[in-house]
Amino acid sequence: MDISVRNIKGIGEKTEKLLNRLQIETVEDLVHYYPRCYLIYPEPISVSEVKTGQRCSIFCEIASPVHLKTAGKLKICTCRVTDVSGQMFLCWYNMPYLKNTLKQGQRYVFTGTPVFKNGRLMIEHPEYASESKYKDKMKTFQPVYPLTAGLSNKMMQKSQTAAFAIYQAEEYLPENVRKYYDLAEEDRALQEIHFPSDRHSLTDARKRIIFDEFFRFFSALELVKEKEHQTLNHYVISMDDAVKGFVEELPYELTEGQKNALRDIRGDLAGTRAMNRLIQGDVGSGKTIVAMIALYAVVRNGYQGTLMAPTEVLAKQHYENFQNMLGEKGVRIGLLTSSLKADEKKQVKMRCETGELDIIIGTHAIIQKGVRFRNLALAVTDEQHRFGVKQRDALMQKGEEPHVLVMSATPIPRTLAMILYRDLDVSIIHELPSSRLPIKNCVVGQNYRPTAWNFIRQQVSKGRQAYVICPMIEESENMDVENVTAYTQMLSQAMPSDIRVGSLNGKMSQQDKNETMERFAAGEIQVLVSTTVVEVGIDVPNASVMLIENAERFGLAQLHQLRGRVGRGTAQSYCIFISGTEQKDIMDRLHVIEQSNDGFHIAEEDLKLRGPGDFFGTRQTGTMDFALGDVYENADILKSAAEAVDFLQSTGYNFRKVQQYKLEKDLNYARDL
Repeated sequence: MDISVRNIKGIGEKTEKLLNRLQIETVEDLVHYYPRCYLIYPEPISVSEVKTGQRCSIFCEIASPVHLKTAGKLKICTCRVTDVSGQMFLCWYNMPYLKNTLKQGQRYVFTGTPVFKNGRLMIEHPEYASESKYKDKMKTFQPVYPLTAGLSNKMMQKSQTAAFAIYQAEEYLPENVRKYYDLAEEDRALQEIHFPSDRHSLTDARKRIIFDEFFRFFSALELVKEKEHQTLNHYVISMDDAVKGFVEELPYELTEGQKNALRDIRGDLAGTRAMNRLIQGDVGSGKTIVAMIALYAVVRNGYQGTLMAPTEVLAKQHYENFQNMLGEKGVRIGLLTSSLKADEKKQVKMRCETGELDIIIGTHAIIQKGVRFRNLALAVTDEQHRFGVKQRDALMQKGEEPHVLVMSATPIPRTLAMILYRDLDVSIIHELPSSRLPIKNCVVGQNYRPTAWNFIRQQVSKGRQAYVICPMIEESENMDVENVTAYTQMLSQAMPSDIRVGSLNGKMSQQDKNETMERFAAGEIQVLVSTTVVEVGIDVPNASVMLIENAERFGLAQLHQLRGRVGRGTAQSYCIFISGTEQKDIMDRLHVIEQSNDGFHIAEEDLKLRGPGDFFGTRQTGTMDFALGDVYENADILKSAAEAVDFLQSTGYNFRKVQQYKLEKDLNYARDL
């Protein structure tokens, strides 16, 4: 695998340096450097059928002598060709020998891409072949590779041919797995991806190589997967009559999704292995009440639980909700945040260590070194994607292998969830509570802004509140987008004096942010102009309007997350997306969110439109960058690869046997996950 490309026949120092530019250093790198597409040779068409910009082949007679002229350092050969339907012109650069090779009256099949140049239709630098040789070419697929300056496609093809003279892939998949998933042998697949025999063979080769990419990736995950799944259940928790009574006393009936999630959690808590579960649900789907029921069950069994939230405001809201619903049942709840006074923190920590507190709710302050639990049995993380791996690990280490429950309101398409949450059991809550009315949406241009402001004015006059989201904090000379500072001043002047407009941005101190959000929640601010810092915020059921400026600058998933700040009460809510451009592709994307309130559908569409790299904001780092595989388009192969890894894992298969090509990159990414 480590043989240098310099050992390949025909590759000298110059070609080696060119290949190195493409990060091709070994024979292994070279054979895994796949064509980006294939040229096929189509049935020839007549001159009258030719369209500019569309590659084609024409069977024509050379109707003029081949002329050779010089333009600077260029030597240009030109001629005219005809068939019964018309004529066109051909030209070649720096191929002067064609003047003597191509003769007037000869007939060839010419292949290339027609252009309209200097007032006439022509093909520049066309390939040519006799009719009989062209018929042979029609049966072939010519690979086209991504290249660098100085490296031609022909050089790459020759290098690949020479590489396979000394390379043979080592098959690592058991024969029963290959047969079950109808996979070609790896060596054969690599040969066919570079030199396809026919369309069917090429299809089989692509399937095997895409499977290999996914399989190697899942193998990497298997090798570094955290050990939570192997952890024995040290805290067997049952849900007694008091817990069932608490559920029955709720002022609403749980949705089917909530009931299913609760059933999954009940099974985990009473099972032989420690729980390691994700509750994935749309904004407002009721994940927190499910976590509250689980924490109550833990307390009823004599243990402690904790819930860590990403912001102080959200932690306080959780604390108040838990106090209101569980405090009267004798559950002792503590709040631990960075803003508490030193004496208050000390008191909470002491009561936590002695077991006087049953549930601790807080922010990152919970994972500080001085925080100790007496018998922590369940650790819950809210908005888990907001915390780093080390922070979540630190929370787990506060107990002796406690049950783990994480919650996320970020809908992830099923195909990507298979990768991101492979070490977690997943419960999905699809429905929203029946009391929630669907949000009414509209996508409009900037000329609609006065109407939108007037609508906000009307809603506030009815006692409602509104959010306005801007993509920037301060004015920028380089970007024509709305900004919080200027927008707040502008909106304050446009609104009646009795409507209080506040602002919120990421540069404010945590204390100022908390105070602003608390004033908004209390109704002291009617309109809040903010950046995306409200994306994960407290519930303000009275807020009924969300206006998002320059909506085109956000991904669909983020727009949906922002929209989730409204529609949390019983009143009809609205979301207005103002676009700073009317480009068709951008408007088509925004219309997806206009027409749907389903976060999972929106996430799927976002993935289709932007690709997995952009979906996760990792396009520039190469993460999720499979050479041929696409996690959306090849979801069926992705699923098969995951199944194969699960099957082989159950048989004791040593994943170190997997060919190590690019495995280090996959291992590094798996560790990050």
